[in-house]
Amino acid sequence: MNFPSKLIEDAVTEISRLPGIGKKTALRLALHLLKQNEVVTEALALAITKMREEIQYCQVCHNISDDTTCSVCKSHRRDQTIICVVEDIRDVLAIENTNQYQGLYHVLGGVISPIQGIGPEELKIESLLRRVVENQVSEIILALSATMEGDTTSFYLSKRLKDTGVKVSSIARGIPVGGELEFTDEVTLGRSILTRINYGQE
Repeated sequence: MNFPSKLIEDAVTEISRLPGIGKKTALRLALHLLKQNEVVTEALALAITKMREEIQYCQVCHNISDDTTCSVCKSHRRDQTIICVVEDIRDVLAIENTNQYQGLYHVLGGVISPIQGIGPEELKIESLLRRVVENQVSEIILALSATMEGDTTSFYLSKRLKDTGVKVSSIARGIPVGGELEFTDEVTLGRSILTRINYGQE
């Protein structure tokens, strides 16, 4: 791709480093910003710089936060006895957008993956165990991806939590709403049958 300006080329190169953005999309974004008022571009640059420099991670659950303790952990409206364990911050955002969960979170920062050299010591597991012991936690919900690494992590956590007496559950896995059986993979279909629920009216 030929550029009329080295400045445009540098901007496109940096923008294209973002996930899911190729050179053509990066060029469109760069040209769009070039057409905007300088105030718009400066506001974007300032917001990104402030985010990078000032963002913090909650000392309790390791979620992103503007303070040392995030708004979820601070909230008196949340159920303090339930902790949902997730892989990363994107999972917290996804669950929060459902408006169905009112407990707390714990962000592991990844999953156990021997191939990638990630063991239990690289994850925020010890702080989770401390939270269970030091607080009146009644249930841990494992909301990890349905992958081999996710299942390995869930199995490891369930073993570590066994002696605490806390209830350990996992999010349901099955056929998505609107999905058709003939197009569902065998593993998902099999799990749906094994983890079936009672069907009836209230």
